[in-house]
Amino acid sequence: MAEYELTVPLREEEIRRLRAKDTVYVSGEVLTVRDMAYERILSALDSHEGLPFSLQGKAIWHAGPITRQRGGKWEPVSVGSTTSSRFTGPASRLIEKMGVKMVIGKGFMGPQALEAFQKYGAVYAHTTGGTAAYYASQIPEIQAVHWLDLGMPAAVWVLKVKRLGPLIVAMDSYGKNIFDELQSRVDDSLKRIFADLKIDPQHKYLWWP
Repeated sequence: MAEYELTVPLREEEIRRLRAKDTVYVSGEVLTVRDMAYERILSALDSHEGLPFSLQGKAIWHAGPITRQRGGKWEPVSVGSTTSSRFTGPASRLIEKMGVKMVIGKGFMGPQALEAFQKYGAVYAHTTGGTAAYYASQIPEIQAVHWLDLGMPAAVWVLKVKRLGPLIVAMDSYGKNIFDELQSRVDDSLKRIFADLKIDPQHKYLWWP
């Protein structure tokens, strides 16, 4: 396990150095994207329309920021990750078609995303839960906001971050992911527990619903 300082825009050679379980700190431009923003981006992609922002070499964050305006400028109050599993397909398309190099979020992502990470040189970086206010403190500036008509959490926020992290590389560009290993460890632990208690996990006991 290693630790890296990364600056957006990200280069593929930088991403290919990263391995699952590495720690990264990200500086530069990060864009928040979630449900409705994905729909609008993919609709523009399918209809060959332009976007008001570029995703080439960028990091996208599955987050719904809480912000406030002060002195005519937006300020972050709380920025926490939302669950990434439901964005597996859309994120994979943005990696393939729009050059996204890092996805930031929480929870697992499916095989389609892992395939895209391998093929196009991207990674999935995992945030720590319960740290939304802490992450907000690593955002010195909100550079822009797009599509506020979707609502504050669903809009695309262009964040200038400084050493956003620590983030853990959960899925790398070589097909490795921490979730398979965690599941394997859980399965092994359950087998030992069942063996110690002399329980057959395949048997349907009468007291089970």
